[in-house]
Amino acid sequence: MVEKTGYEPGTPCWVDLTTPDVEGAARFYSGLFGWEVVDQGPEFGGYRMCHLRGRPVAGLGPAQDPGIPPNWTSYVSVTDADVATKAITAAGGQVFVEPMDIPGSGRMAIFADPAGAAFGVWQAGEFAGAGLVTEPGALCWNELMTRHPEAANSFYQAVFGWEPERQAMGEADYTTWSLAGQQMAGMMPMDDNWPPEVPPHWLAYFAVEDADATVADAAGLGGQVSVPPTDIPVGRFAVVSDPAGAAFGIVRMNPTTTD
Repeated sequence: MVEKTGYEPGTPCWVDLTTPDVEGAARFYSGLFGWEVVDQGPEFGGYRMCHLRGRPVAGLGPAQDPGIPPNWTSYVSVTDADVATKAITAAGGQVFVEPMDIPGSGRMAIFADPAGAAFGVWQAGEFAGAGLVTEPGALCWNELMTRHPEAANSFYQAVFGWEPERQAMGEADYTTWSLAGQQMAGMMPMDDNWPPEVPPHWLAYFAVEDADATVADAAGLGGQVSVPPTDIPVGRFAVVSDPAGAAFGIVRMNPTTTD
């Protein structure tokens, strides 16, 4: 079990789901990952915390705008959400949700990078972020899909200080971003094989014990398979969507990857 009590600035620290069907999402993800989904009460607008082994691992919330498609949002820890907002807009990002306080928890904001991929920042108060990572059923990786990788490198380096390192992965160059020698996130360029209507986006990955079995379970719970289980250098991964259409990744990491 990899427990977390805090995150250094520039580290992905949380993910949450925006969906038109919170009840359906709670059933799907609790069935898939074994999460205990807890309603935070009317003062939090129907937001629910998902726990695994007694620790928070993700959030679920209703869409505030009916035009927003179901999606997972990745959040990066920052010291000051207002300062981060200035840095993000100066680097060409767009503000979707201005910095706002979450009572008793912290301060958050949501943005889009210059290509349109949405992400959030989290200024911790009493709540630091995910209390469990890299274990089966918990967040283990965040990955940007974009048609403009060079612009993304410049943007995320300017905003979070992430340093890119490229490596060949099939016919594409995969980028791993690091900060102070620690891997933070990844980036995969979107080529002509991607449907033009699919926008740039961040994809959250959850660790699993068996990628094939998890994909079968997701399909049995009403999910759809976008990328079937596939071997990659770090393990075996797949991309699926929940019944409402929100995409996420799952990966069974090789033992040497988690040592």
